Amino acid sequence: MIRFKTEEELLLMRDAGKVVSDVLDALRDVVRPGVSTAELERVAEKHITSSGGKAAFKGYRPSYAERPFPGAICASVNREVVHGIPSDGRVLEEGDIVSVDVGVFLKGYYGDAACTYPVGNICPNRRKLLDVTEKCLELAIATSMKGNTIGDIGHAVESHVLANGFGVVRDYTGHGVGKKLHEAPQVPNFGKRGKGVTLQRGMTLALEPMVMTGKEDVMLGSDGWVVITADGSDAAHFERTIVITDGGPEILTPWVSR
Repeated sequence: MIRFKTEEELLLMRDAGKVVSDVLDALRDVVRPGVSTAELERVAEKHITSSGGKAAFKGYRPSYAERPFPGAICASVNREVVHGIPSDGRVLEEGDIVSVDVGVFLKGYYGDAACTYPVGNICPNRRKLLDVTEKCLELAIATSMKGNTIGDIGHAVESHVLANGFGVVRDYTGHGVGKKLHEAPQVPNFGKRGKGVTLQRGMTLALEPMVMTGKEDVMLGSDGWVVITADGSDAAHFERTIVITDGGPEILTPWVSR
């Protein structure tokens, strides 16, 4: 069932979204060669707890998972699409890309967003991947108008990805968010115009294009959490939480674009 948020609820979601955004903005200055993904987690968790929130992902265990997620953030490097577990042993190198997904639980509501950062100077193909994926997020948001459909959002993302010769991650989707980290409806990054749930005022959605430079197959890593591209190609992930309003989408996680 889709939960439509009241203005009082949206005030609380804006607070959670601000913490998420502040973390992602702070990490932009931390990401550099020689830094471990565990250090990114420590910076993020310190900010989350000092803001009165809780790291939403830590201890999260969906029905398909064999164990709870152990990290406060997801940090996914190069071929890792999503759900990378932070580690002191995973040290970023010049030319890497790292996707950081942040979820915060604050005052009974969740905020959720992600950004993929370049580590130092990156190659032209990785730069194009980041540019295309972030543009997909912009298109998804622009399409999230009252009266449009979930299929319209997916079509906008998929069309831009394929036009640039990349692949769409089809096994993992965006989603509703609010009192729960994952609510209805699912928001795939592919679809047909006019199909699916109609967008209505008060719907809160986590839009999250996931794009890869190679073929569209993904697989689960040996730790039971990280999702990786099957052919070893690179992947990127950008995400914002929005609310549908009468005047257009409002971004609830306004992290600063690079």
